[in-house]
Amino acid sequence: MRQPPLLRARAAASAALLAACEVVLAAIAGASPARADDVPLPGPVIEGSVAKTSNADTPAVGVGEPLWELGMGVAAVRFPDYRGSDQTSTYALPLPFVAYRGRFLRADRDGARAILFADHRLVVDVSLSASVPTRSNNSDARQGMPDLPGTFEIGPNLNVELWQSDDRKLKLDLRLPVREAITVQTSPKAIGVTFSPNLSLDIRGFAGKWNIGFLAGPLFADRRYHEHFYGVATEFATASRPAYDAPGGYAGWRATAAFSRRLGNAWLGGFLRYDDLHGAAFAPSSLVRRESSLTAGFGVSWIFAVSGQRVVVDD
Repeated sequence: MRQPPLLRARAAASAALLAACEVVLAAIAGASPARADDVPLPGPVIEGSVAKTSNADTPAVGVGEPLWELGMGVAAVRFPDYRGSDQTSTYALPLPFVAYRGRFLRADRDGARAILFADHRLVVDVSLSASVPTRSNNSDARQGMPDLPGTFEIGPNLNVELWQSDDRKLKLDLRLPVREAITVQTSPKAIGVTFSPNLSLDIRGFAGKWNIGFLAGPLFADRRYHEHFYGVATEFATASRPAYDAPGGYAGWRATAAFSRRLGNAWLGGFLRYDDLHGAAFAPSSLVRRESSLTAGFGVSWIFAVSGQRVVVDD
């Protein structure tokens, strides 16, 4: 049953807002584990354990970092309507800036997350992701098919530090996020599980105060997830779009380069991402019109509120 126009508009608006939130999550995550339509824009660097300063009420000037910082800005991103689409969309999204340096809840260069377990080289946290909606009447490949709602993904993520330079400016991590995808619509539903192992190289203080991130790795998902995006039910089959049941398995690979910098109370960042679907389990689907794509984005935020409480970061 098709939703009334008002409900469809509300669902699209909710998904767009969720996508904006994902921009935030990715923005403060560096070249975060990326899949679907993640927009990785690196943000503030927080390393090591966190503790209060000796006198939180009257912190010494220049000691430690603010417990939290808030800001607002705008981001422009351009990416395919879905992975494999030959049509792209450009979005201008609000870009909140959120940094929180707590013991168990963090919003920092490694992402917005709840830390479940951590030691010197191993961290288990909660991983989040999202994607924007696609209107089928704007997609040549999906004409006459149901719209693709935006999605929200959540699940555990294992981060393993493989190497770090003596000056802590270079760090190589192995990241193993597993997430359940849930649609953002009037009646949300779970649509499958994704797995996106990747290697992440972070570079701090490049050419002064720039933060650079590189990430690359394969993508995998189960049959339900691939069917949601690439399956063609019999009632929607045409001469040029045969019925297709998408299998689970390999979903291609992705590489991302991202950068950011703080300039006083301003934060700016951008990214470039390459997606490759050659050999993907769902590649035979007629909905796959392009097997490679480039995605780019840029964002600027102004930090307008800073906590009076400061925390120190142990190296």
